[in-house]
Amino acid sequence: MRNFDESNITEAVRDRVSAAPDPRTRAISDALVRHLHAFVREIEPTFAEWEAAIGFLTQTGHMCDDKRQEFILLSDTLGVSMLVDAINHRMPEGATESTVLGPFFVAAAPELPLGTDISPGIAGEPMFISGRVSDPDGRPIAGAVIDTWHSDDDGYYDVQKLDEHGHFAMRARFRTDADGRFHYRTIKPAAYPIPHDGPVGRMLEAQGRHPWRPAHVHFMIAAPGYETLVTHVFEAGDQYLDSDSVFGVKQSLIREWPRHPAGIAPDGTAVDQPFATLTYDFGLKPAA
Repeated sequence: MRNFDESNITEAVRDRVSAAPDPRTRAISDALVRHLHAFVREIEPTFAEWEAAIGFLTQTGHMCDDKRQEFILLSDTLGVSMLVDAINHRMPEGATESTVLGPFFVAAAPELPLGTDISPGIAGEPMFISGRVSDPDGRPIAGAVIDTWHSDDDGYYDVQKLDEHGHFAMRARFRTDADGRFHYRTIKPAAYPIPHDGPVGRMLEAQGRHPWRPAHVHFMIAAPGYETLVTHVFEAGDQYLDSDSVFGVKQSLIREWPRHPAGIAPDGTAVDQPFATLTYDFGLKPAA
């Protein structure tokens, strides 16, 4: 077939990709062509706009390196990451909802004893975090592995301020006890902006959006026989809960982080300044 025009080009491309031997590749290619062509027909881009779009994607690729993934930021800020997460994590009643992993997870975080302070020497309001891990019916899961990480009180992660914080600050790995419980000490994290000095930041500005995320603590929880849970717990009342730049907030993941006067902390130690607490019980979905 020749003489392609706007009335026949889509079907011609679909016919070409229908030769893909793998059924999944064939289905994905066909859907991509149909939706991409429909998008172009709807917006009817000028050549200048098309060239700007290619330039935007090229710049996005140029911003990627071993420490930054601008395409993940693009996926996050367009809600695609959360859509993929929602499709892949349809949770039963009693299981904690998931949300995006985020760009600051470090796989090699050290495993520490329960109760350890994971932010020693770092300035900030003390915080005591505790909870329980169970199955959807409330039965405790002993020995569940909990990776946890968060920002400092200026909104920076350790990987962003290695000269100041070093490696593995405000992050660690714990195991639940026989009753499925865990607890540790740290400092209270702050809201922060995602990296916005690149093409994704310029896109947000053009769309009239801000780059901020509400204050939260990350958790990744794994146990044999259960799906690994990736989620956050957000601070109730944060000004960015309803405008999270990556659409990661869910009502079930919001908790009060109560403030307490100086005194005896939940772990029985004396604290000479006001401190916060966060308590959250997690439910894991049984593996298929």
